[in-house]
Amino acid sequence: MDGLVAGKVALVTGAGSGIGRAAARALAREGARVAVADVDRAGGEETLAAIRSAGGQAELVACDVSRDAEVAAAVRSVVERWGRLDCAVNNAGVATEGGLLHQLTLEEWERTLAVNLSGVFYCMRHEIPVMIGQGGGAIVNTSSGAGVVAAPLLAHYCATKHGVLGLTKTAAQENARTGVRVNAILPGVVDTPMLQRHMAKGPLIEQGIRAAALRGSLGRPEEVAEAAVWLCSDRASLVSGVSLVLDGGALGR
Repeated sequence: MDGLVAGKVALVTGAGSGIGRAAARALAREGARVAVADVDRAGGEETLAAIRSAGGQAELVACDVSRDAEVAAAVRSVVERWGRLDCAVNNAGVATEGGLLHQLTLEEWERTLAVNLSGVFYCMRHEIPVMIGQGGGAIVNTSSGAGVVAAPLLAHYCATKHGVLGLTKTAAQENARTGVRVNAILPGVVDTPMLQRHMAKGPLIEQGIRAAALRGSLGRPEEVAEAAVWLCSDRASLVSGVSLVLDGGALGR
C-alpha cells in the first residue's frame, strides 16, 4: 500500500470537526485505518462518511475524553477491532467564554482542564501501554500557540495548553527507549468552528485574531493535519518531545 501511514491503525479524538476531522481524513488518505472519536456523534458520523466516501477505512468511537473510563473503553475497542494502535492524535479540546483570570467561573476552569489537559493525560495513560506492548507507536498531542505565550482573557485555555506541552515532553523522555514517540503540534489561528465562534463575539475580537495571522490569512485545518500525519509516520522516526509550531511564523516576531 502507498501512503505515509499505510497499514497503521490510528485514533483521533475530537475528530468530529476542525483539526481533528482534517487529521482523521488525512490519516485515512495516507493508508491508516482510523478510529474517529468524538463526544459529538453527529460530527463524528460526518467525518466517518467523508472518509468512507473517499475510499478510506474508519469506524466511529463515542468518547468523552474528560472521562477516563470512556477513554479506556475507546482504546480497548480499537485494539479489539484492529489488533493494535500505532498512532494517536489527541486533539479534543474546548474553549469556553473566558474573561479576566479573577473573573473566571469555577465551572469554566474545571471544564477546560477536564477536557484539554486531563483528557490528554487519560488518552496517553491508555495509549502508551498498548504501544509499548506492540513495540512502538506515535502520539501527537494538540497544544496551541497559547501553549508558549500568554493568552489574555483565556487563562484557563492557556494553562491547559502549556500543560499539554509538559505532559508531551515528559512522556517523550520516559519512552525514549520503548519505541513510543510523543510530540505536540501548536496551531496558531486556524479556521475551525471553535475559532469562528470566538470571532463571532465581536468585531474587535475578530480583528485581533485576523491580525495575528501574519501571512494575511487564517490557517486551514488541513495544513495542520499534514504535520500530524508526518509526525505519526515512520518518516519522523527520530522526532520525539518536539513542540511544532504551525502558525505561519507569527510567534517568530
